[in-house]
Amino acid sequence: MKLRTLGCSGGIGSGEQTTAFLLDEDILIDAGTGVGGLRRDEMIKIDHIFLTHAHLDHVVFVPFLVDTVGYVRDKPVTVYVTKATHDVLQKHLFNWHLWPDFTKIPNQHTPYMRYQILTIGDTIDLQGRKITPLPANHVVPTVGYQLNSGRSSLVFTSDTTTNPEFWPIINKIQNLKYLIIESAFCNQKRNIAIRSKHYCPSLLIEDLKRFERHAEIYITHLKPGEADITMDEIRKSMPQLNPRKLENNQTFEF
Repeated sequence: MKLRTLGCSGGIGSGEQTTAFLLDEDILIDAGTGVGGLRRDEMIKIDHIFLTHAHLDHVVFVPFLVDTVGYVRDKPVTVYVTKATHDVLQKHLFNWHLWPDFTKIPNQHTPYMRYQILTIGDTIDLQGRKITPLPANHVVPTVGYQLNSGRSSLVFTSDTTTNPEFWPIINKIQNLKYLIIESAFCNQKRNIAIRSKHYCPSLLIEDLKRFERHAEIYITHLKPGEADITMDEIRKSMPQLNPRKLENNQTFEF
Protein backbone atom coordinates (compact mmCIF):
# COMPACT_ATOMS: atom_id res chain seq x y z
CA MET A 1 0.00 0.00 0.00
CA LYS A 2 1.15 3.51 -0.76
CA LEU A 3 -0.27 6.60 0.95
CA ARG A 4 0.30 10.06 -0.51
CA THR A 5 -0.35 13.19 1.54
CA LEU A 6 -2.49 15.59 -0.49
CA GLY A 7 -3.14 17.97 2.39
CA CYS A 8 -2.25 18.00 6.08
CA SER A 9 -2.64 21.57 7.32
CA GLY A 10 -5.05 22.98 9.86
CA GLY A 11 -5.81 25.81 7.43
CA ILE A 12 -5.31 27.11 3.92
CA GLY A 13 -2.97 29.51 2.16
CA SER A 14 -0.03 29.36 -0.21
CA GLY A 15 1.20 25.78 -0.02
CA GLU A 16 -1.30 24.91 2.74
CA GLN A 17 -4.09 22.40 2.08
CA THR A 18 -6.50 20.71 4.48
CA THR A 19 -6.60 17.01 5.22
CA ALA A 20 -6.68 14.46 2.41
CA PHE A 21 -4.68 11.33 1.61
CA LEU A 22 -4.62 9.22 -1.55
CA LEU A 23 -4.20 5.50 -0.85
CA ASP A 24 -2.86 3.74 -3.92
CA GLU A 25 -4.83 5.19 -6.84
CA ASP A 26 -8.42 4.50 -5.86
CA ILE A 27 -9.00 5.39 -2.20
CA LEU A 28 -9.23 8.76 -0.46
CA ILE A 29 -8.85 9.10 3.28
CA ASP A 30 -10.72 12.37 3.93
CA ALA A 31 -11.39 14.91 1.20
CA GLY A 32 -10.19 18.33 2.28
CA THR A 33 -8.83 20.98 -0.04
CA GLY A 34 -5.78 18.84 -0.82
CA VAL A 35 -7.95 16.88 -3.27
CA GLY A 36 -8.00 19.95 -5.51
CA GLY A 37 -4.39 19.28 -6.49
CA LEU A 38 -5.27 16.04 -8.24
CA ARG A 39 -5.58 15.88 -12.01
CA ARG A 40 -8.99 14.97 -13.41
CA ASP A 41 -7.71 11.61 -14.66
CA GLU A 42 -6.55 10.85 -11.10
CA MET A 43 -9.95 11.81 -9.69
CA ILE A 44 -11.73 9.48 -12.09
CA LYS A 45 -9.88 6.50 -10.60
CA ILE A 46 -11.14 7.15 -7.07
CA ASP A 47 -13.72 4.50 -6.17
CA HIS A 48 -13.72 4.86 -2.36
CA ILE A 49 -13.71 7.80 0.06
CA PHE A 50 -13.27 7.11 3.78
CA LEU A 51 -14.30 10.13 5.86
CA THR A 52 -13.29 10.63 9.48
CA HIS A 53 -15.96 13.20 10.37
CA ALA A 54 -18.21 15.86 8.92
CA HIS A 55 -16.17 19.04 9.41
CA LEU A 56 -15.65 21.00 6.20
CA ASP A 57 -11.86 20.83 6.22
CA HIS A 58 -12.20 17.05 5.83
CA VAL A 59 -15.20 16.75 3.47
CA VAL A 60 -15.35 19.90 1.35
CA PHE A 61 -14.07 18.29 -1.85
CA VAL A 62 -16.44 15.30 -1.83
CA PRO A 63 -19.17 17.25 -3.68
CA PHE A 64 -16.71 18.85 -6.10
CA LEU A 65 -15.03 15.54 -6.91
CA VAL A 66 -18.29 13.67 -7.50
CA ASP A 67 -19.66 16.54 -9.57
CA THR A 68 -16.49 16.60 -11.68
CA VAL A 69 -16.16 12.88 -12.46
CA GLY A 70 -19.48 11.21 -11.62
CA TYR A 71 -20.91 11.43 -15.12
CA VAL A 72 -17.90 9.72 -16.76
CA ARG A 73 -17.67 6.80 -14.32
CA ASP A 74 -19.43 3.47 -14.76
CA LYS A 75 -20.12 2.98 -11.03
CA PRO A 76 -20.80 5.25 -8.05
CA VAL A 77 -18.13 6.54 -5.73
CA THR A 78 -18.59 4.82 -2.36
CA VAL A 79 -18.35 7.14 0.63
CA TYR A 80 -17.62 5.32 3.89
CA VAL A 81 -18.93 7.11 6.98
CA THR A 82 -20.34 6.50 10.43
CA LYS A 83 -24.09 6.87 10.77
CA ALA A 84 -23.60 10.18 12.59
CA THR A 85 -21.47 11.62 9.78
CA HIS A 86 -23.88 10.33 7.14
CA ASP A 87 -26.76 12.13 8.81
CA VAL A 88 -24.88 15.44 8.96
CA LEU A 89 -23.83 15.24 5.30
CA GLN A 90 -27.34 14.44 4.11
CA LYS A 91 -29.00 17.12 6.22
CA HIS A 92 -26.52 19.95 5.79
CA LEU A 93 -24.53 19.35 2.59
CA PHE A 94 -26.18 17.04 0.06
CA ASN A 95 -29.59 18.54 0.78
CA TRP A 96 -30.49 20.17 -2.59
CA HIS A 97 -29.95 23.61 -1.00
CA LEU A 98 -26.22 23.73 -0.33
CA TRP A 99 -25.48 20.98 -2.90
CA PRO A 100 -27.46 18.40 -4.90
CA ASP A 101 -27.94 14.92 -3.48
CA PHE A 102 -25.69 12.77 -5.67
CA THR A 103 -27.14 9.57 -4.22
CA LYS A 104 -30.17 10.40 -6.41
CA ILE A 105 -28.40 11.78 -9.52
CA PRO A 106 -28.95 10.88 -12.30
CA ASN A 107 -31.42 8.61 -10.44
CA GLN A 108 -31.53 6.52 -7.27
CA HIS A 109 -30.86 3.30 -9.21
CA THR A 110 -27.65 4.49 -10.90
CA PRO A 111 -26.30 7.28 -8.67
CA TYR A 112 -22.96 9.03 -8.88
CA MET A 113 -22.38 8.41 -5.16
CA ARG A 114 -23.42 5.90 -2.54
CA TYR A 115 -22.81 5.55 1.21
CA GLN A 116 -21.54 2.62 3.22
CA ILE A 117 -22.03 2.91 6.96
CA LEU A 118 -19.04 2.14 9.18
CA THR A 119 -18.83 0.96 12.77
CA ILE A 120 -15.74 1.39 14.94
CA GLY A 121 -13.69 -1.80 14.90
CA ASP A 122 -15.34 -3.32 11.82
CA THR A 123 -12.76 -3.82 9.05
CA ILE A 124 -13.40 -3.11 5.37
CA ASP A 125 -11.30 -5.37 3.11
CA LEU A 126 -10.65 -3.94 -0.35
CA GLN A 127 -8.66 -6.53 -2.28
CA GLY A 128 -6.48 -7.34 0.72
CA ARG A 129 -6.19 -3.74 1.89
CA LYS A 130 -7.78 -3.69 5.33
CA ILE A 131 -9.18 -0.41 6.66
CA THR A 132 -10.48 -0.29 10.22
CA PRO A 133 -12.20 2.68 11.93
CA LEU A 134 -10.67 3.60 15.29
CA PRO A 135 -12.10 5.67 18.16
CA ALA A 136 -11.37 9.39 18.26
CA ASN A 137 -12.39 12.13 20.71
CA HIS A 138 -13.49 15.30 18.94
CA VAL A 139 -16.38 17.79 19.18
CA VAL A 140 -18.38 15.83 16.60
CA PRO A 141 -18.46 12.04 16.13
CA THR A 142 -15.11 11.16 14.57
CA VAL A 143 -13.02 8.11 13.73
CA GLY A 144 -9.40 7.52 12.86
CA TYR A 145 -8.25 4.67 10.63
CA GLN A 146 -5.84 1.77 10.66
CA LEU A 147 -4.59 0.99 7.14
CA ASN A 148 -3.21 -2.53 7.09
CA SER A 149 -1.45 -4.07 4.10
CA GLY A 150 -0.75 -7.30 5.99
CA ARG A 151 2.96 -6.58 5.98
CA SER A 152 2.63 -3.38 8.04
CA SER A 153 0.11 -0.79 9.22
CA LEU A 154 -0.31 2.97 9.27
CA VAL A 155 -2.64 4.66 11.78
CA PHE A 156 -4.17 8.09 11.21
CA THR A 157 -5.89 9.58 14.26
CA SER A 158 -7.79 12.36 12.48
CA ASP A 159 -8.95 15.23 14.72
CA THR A 160 -8.82 14.17 18.35
CA THR A 161 -7.65 14.98 21.83
CA THR A 162 -6.98 13.00 25.02
CA ASN A 163 -8.40 9.59 24.23
CA PRO A 164 -7.95 6.68 26.67
CA GLU A 165 -9.90 4.31 24.36
CA PHE A 166 -7.47 4.74 21.47
CA TRP A 167 -4.15 3.63 22.94
CA PRO A 168 -4.98 0.07 24.07
CA ILE A 169 -6.21 -0.64 20.54
CA ILE A 170 -3.15 0.58 18.67
CA ASN A 171 -0.80 -0.95 21.22
CA LYS A 172 -2.11 -4.31 19.99
CA ILE A 173 -1.17 -3.57 16.35
CA GLN A 174 2.01 -5.62 16.10
CA ASN A 175 2.85 -4.52 12.55
CA LEU A 176 2.41 -0.78 13.20
CA LYS A 177 4.97 1.18 11.18
CA TYR A 178 3.61 4.74 11.08
CA LEU A 179 1.46 6.86 13.40
CA ILE A 180 0.05 10.12 12.00
CA ILE A 181 -1.36 12.12 14.89
CA GLU A 182 -2.59 15.67 15.17
CA SER A 183 -1.57 18.71 17.20
CA ALA A 184 -3.67 21.61 16.02
CA PHE A 185 -2.53 24.22 18.53
CA CYS A 186 0.59 25.35 20.36
CA ASN A 187 0.73 25.25 24.15
CA GLN A 188 -0.18 28.92 24.46
CA LYS A 189 -3.62 27.97 23.09
CA ARG A 190 -4.13 24.95 25.34
CA ASN A 191 -7.53 26.28 26.49
CA ILE A 192 -8.73 26.52 22.88
CA ALA A 193 -7.40 23.02 22.23
CA ILE A 194 -9.35 21.67 25.20
CA ARG A 195 -12.58 23.41 24.20
CA SER A 196 -12.32 22.34 20.56
CA LYS A 197 -11.08 18.82 21.43
CA HIS A 198 -7.76 18.99 19.64
CA TYR A 199 -4.27 18.21 20.89
CA CYS A 200 -1.67 20.78 21.82
CA PRO A 201 1.86 19.56 22.65
CA SER A 202 1.29 19.30 26.42
CA LEU A 203 -1.86 17.21 25.92
CA LEU A 204 -0.24 15.11 23.21
CA ILE A 205 2.82 14.36 25.34
CA GLU A 206 0.66 13.03 28.16
CA ASP A 207 -1.23 10.74 25.80
CA LEU A 208 1.91 9.47 24.06
CA LYS A 209 3.06 8.11 27.43
CA ARG A 210 0.44 5.41 26.79
CA PHE A 211 2.04 4.47 23.45
CA GLU A 212 3.88 1.14 23.65
CA ARG A 213 4.80 0.50 20.01
CA HIS A 214 7.92 1.49 18.09
CA ALA A 215 6.66 3.45 15.10
CA GLU A 216 7.56 6.56 13.17
CA ILE A 217 5.45 9.48 14.41
CA TYR A 218 4.28 12.31 12.15
CA ILE A 219 2.38 15.40 13.30
CA THR A 220 -0.52 16.69 11.21
CA HIS A 221 -3.19 19.43 11.31
CA LEU A 222 -0.73 22.14 12.41
CA LYS A 223 -2.15 25.65 12.18
CA PRO A 224 -0.55 27.93 9.55
CA GLY A 225 1.70 30.46 11.24
CA GLU A 226 2.10 28.29 14.35
CA ALA A 227 3.50 25.09 12.86
CA ASP A 228 7.14 25.79 13.70
CA ILE A 229 6.32 26.82 17.29
CA THR A 230 4.16 23.75 17.84
CA MET A 231 6.69 21.36 16.35
CA ASP A 232 9.49 22.89 18.44
CA GLU A 233 7.44 22.35 21.61
CA ILE A 234 6.74 18.75 20.62
CA ARG A 235 10.33 17.90 19.73
CA LYS A 236 11.73 19.39 22.94
CA SER A 237 9.26 17.48 25.09
CA MET A 238 9.67 14.05 23.49
CA PRO A 239 13.03 13.86 21.67
CA GLN A 240 13.24 10.12 22.27
CA LEU A 241 10.23 9.58 19.96
CA ASN A 242 11.70 11.70 17.14
CA PRO A 243 8.34 13.16 16.02
CA ARG A 244 8.36 14.74 12.57
CA LYS A 245 6.15 17.22 10.79
CA LEU A 246 3.93 15.72 8.10
CA GLU A 247 4.49 17.40 4.75
CA ASN A 248 2.38 17.79 1.60
CA ASN A 249 3.19 15.17 -1.05
CA GLN A 250 4.96 12.99 1.49
CA THR A 251 4.44 9.31 0.74
CA PHE A 252 4.42 6.21 2.92
CA GLU A 253 4.82 2.65 1.68
CA PHE A 254 3.79 -0.16 3.98
